[in-house]
Amino acid sequence: MKARCAIFLLLTLVPPAAADDASQALRRAVAFFRENVSTEGGYVWQYSADLKKREGERKTGPTTIWVQPPGTPTVGLVMLEAYQATGDRYYLDGAKAAGDALVHGQLRSGGWAYRIEFSVKQRKRWAYRIEPAGLLKRNVSTLDDNTTQAALRLLMRLDEALRYKDSTIHEAAMFALDSLLKARHANGAWSQVYDKPPDPAEHPVKSASFPDDWPRDYPGHSYYWNNYTFNDNVLADMIDVMFLAARIYRDDRYRQSAKKAGGFILLAQLPEPQPAWAQQYNFQMQPSWARKFEPPAITGGESQGVLRTLLALYRQTGDRKYLEPAPRALAWFRRSRLPDGRLARFYEMRTNQPLYFTRKYELIYDDADPPNHYAFKVGDGTESIGRQFEKL
Repeated sequence: MKARCAIFLLLTLVPPAAADDASQALRRAVAFFRENVSTEGGYVWQYSADLKKREGERKTGPTTIWVQPPGTPTVGLVMLEAYQATGDRYYLDGAKAAGDALVHGQLRSGGWAYRIEFSVKQRKRWAYRIEPAGLLKRNVSTLDDNTTQAALRLLMRLDEALRYKDSTIHEAAMFALDSLLKARHANGAWSQVYDKPPDPAEHPVKSASFPDDWPRDYPGHSYYWNNYTFNDNVLADMIDVMFLAARIYRDDRYRQSAKKAGGFILLAQLPEPQPAWAQQYNFQMQPSWARKFEPPAITGGESQGVLRTLLALYRQTGDRKYLEPAPRALAWFRRSRLPDGRLARFYEMRTNQPLYFTRKYELIYDDADPPNHYAFKVGDGTESIGRQFEKL
């Protein structure tokens, strides 16, 4: 991962006087990645200096690559930017190799899982699109952590750079986009994962509301990954991908899909006195449990990302309806700040009291004994958001 960052820095921070040295260093760095680090054109997150240890989100073997950023799509995009900055075909070939690796990991459902396997034994477990169909194969595409979105960004930008003449890259991008349009719910949202189109009859279009009551003890996962979600920027990343697809392919379906997702944001804003957003919603459009440390609540974290997405939608469309929720939400943020100037990740519905967990995952109202793997307090960027809103 550090080497990937070095490539990016060479592209962006080197003064003009050192351009020749920078060009040579860039070439050496990319050559090292392509010739020594790559597996079938793809990459994981980080490597030991001797390249014997490899990690994505977990340790991997030599026949596994990672899709979830900062894996294969991230490295491929940097190489593509190197090509666009220099015109050197060597970098385009490196980006194309990364794109081909992603094609080998595209699922029949249309998107990607966190990782791609290249060993013959492991590949038999996955419903890869280029492999023979079979029963009981893993076929769940994920939008979590920008996974499918990042893979698709690289393929679309490669398709554009290759002038749409590489049929393998083009077909993979089109298949992924088609699957995402089908995976979108009728209200404009996406779930965290998908393997088939949702049934509209099971997902009525509703505005968000508060439940009459909710369980304080974790009830189990209840397949939360099928719910409507803002967690991990799923919707923001999808809107970004759809606008990019609309630009690259000049197809209004993708622009309309992004706007439809914006419509879901408007539906999902909760009523006063807490006009912000939850991390996830059940199919009745009420905040719901996800993992055992993610309760049904108003979120001070993801709600900030939602506001930024609304501003981005206005910039793209000029439609003022995307600005309408901002004043109410900003007022809620201002009255919900903690004494230290931060925001709680979770606020209890109706009472607006901050919610925390103990290390034993008991839901409480103070942060004296929190788990250390999750941020239950977040920075407050709403003044900056407010200034952007006023400028718009």
